[in-house]
Amino acid sequence: MYEVLSPLGEPTVAKAHAVPLISDLKGKTVVMVWNGVFKGDVAFPMIQELLYQRYPGIKVIPYTEFPLQRVTGPTQQLLDRTRTTVDMAVAKGCDAIITGVGG
Repeated sequence: MYEVLSPLGEPTVAKAHAVPLISDLKGKTVVMVWNGVFKGDVAFPMIQELLYQRYPGIKVIPYTEFPLQRVTGPTQQLLDRTRTTVDMAVAKGCDAIITGVGG
């Protein structure tokens, strides 16, 4: 049996705690954020329509109102783009985010 050690030593990222799941999206504001991968421009409108059918009073803010959230580039750029997107979502009253699509 072998013991494996990370050359990085102790974890370098603090653990974050997830917020509780939303039990119902009725009357909630949902934001869509696309990572630019496989056919989000096709999938997100379909998801949006299904959400409208299933949850009365839901407000969906489409991916087109947010910057493309690519997952490549220097770490600081990724963090800056993420912070900008989060700030925009909070300003729009976001209760939940659907992100990604494809990959």
